[in-house]
Amino acid sequence: MAEEAIKAAILKALGSIEVPGGASLAEFPGLSDVIVTKGAVAFAISVTPGMEAAFAPARTAAEQAAASVAEGRKIMVSLTSDRTPVQAAPGGAQKRPGPPPRTPVPGIRNILAVGSGKGGVGKSTCAVNIALALSAKGLRVGILDADLYGPSIPKLLGIDGKPAFRDDGIFRPFEVFGIKAMSIGPMLEGNQAVVWRGPMATSALRQLLRETDWGELDVLVVDLPPGTGDIQISLVQQVELAGAVIISTPQDLALIDAKKAIDMLARVGVPVTGIVENMSYFVAPDTGKRYDIFGHGGAERAAVELGLPFLGKVPLVMTIREGSDRGTPPVAAEPEGPEANAFSDIAQALLSRLKLDTHA
Repeated sequence: MAEEAIKAAILKALGSIEVPGGASLAEFPGLSDVIVTKGAVAFAISVTPGMEAAFAPARTAAEQAAASVAEGRKIMVSLTSDRTPVQAAPGGAQKRPGPPPRTPVPGIRNILAVGSGKGGVGKSTCAVNIALALSAKGLRVGILDADLYGPSIPKLLGIDGKPAFRDDGIFRPFEVFGIKAMSIGPMLEGNQAVVWRGPMATSALRQLLRETDWGELDVLVVDLPPGTGDIQISLVQQVELAGAVIISTPQDLALIDAKKAIDMLARVGVPVTGIVENMSYFVAPDTGKRYDIFGHGGAERAAVELGLPFLGKVPLVMTIREGSDRGTPPVAAEPEGPEANAFSDIAQALLSRLKLDTHA
């Protein structure tokens, strides 16, 4: 069936599910738009705070009903409330409960986030090549594309086709260049945008993280979206992070936002493992002359100012751009080349600072 026909069939199926209060789920005002892509079906059920348990059976029934007509697509249903309910404290005072405790993802020993304060600084390119460089040093590595609104990992790794599922609906990650990868990108059509409110996006992140068969990993690299929004907060509330790497160019404009990302991580108790200066300089191939197109040494100075480790510089090189567009990152395509060596040095610094050991 076409996607619009599948959406109509899902809404019809949801019409047979009764929610607390007697209405059908299809008529329930808290039901979001049903989004159908080539690989997934996603919708959210937003309820009054405190009613999550009462609506849990409806969510389960909705997942089953959607799966019956979704033609093999992954079903992603979130059950959310808009705000945290207030609970009574001893003595009659009111307090808000904290977030649920962080729980590890089975099989994953360390989770390393790669973030930036703003887009356009090469964060995803660095995340992919850092993951590949860690793998080249003997670690079992995965990468999770948490940038749900602008997933870049499929392009950078040359991933094509829908993800596979186990019989129980768990994702089987893509395996490419010796690492495992998961992204919502392959489930989207061409230029299809992800138009999701925060609760649905954070629910999708949880499913990509926890409903993927990662196996045994020494490190899961998480490519965060730019900024300091819902997805970043959701990740740090769900799991303990071994650390975070911040990517910035040398220019002041990028560093202003990078410092905000660092402040956010400090506020939520995530250790910043260090700063990487991307697009650090350009060396003209015909003359050998160096040009500091985005300034000189800004990220390194910021690291000193903030008392953080400086992990290294990555030059502005055409081969990185060309390889990224082809889905052949330099660490995989030319592992002995100068660009790969730059990422290898960063990976070595991470190994030392995070005290990561290979599984051997």
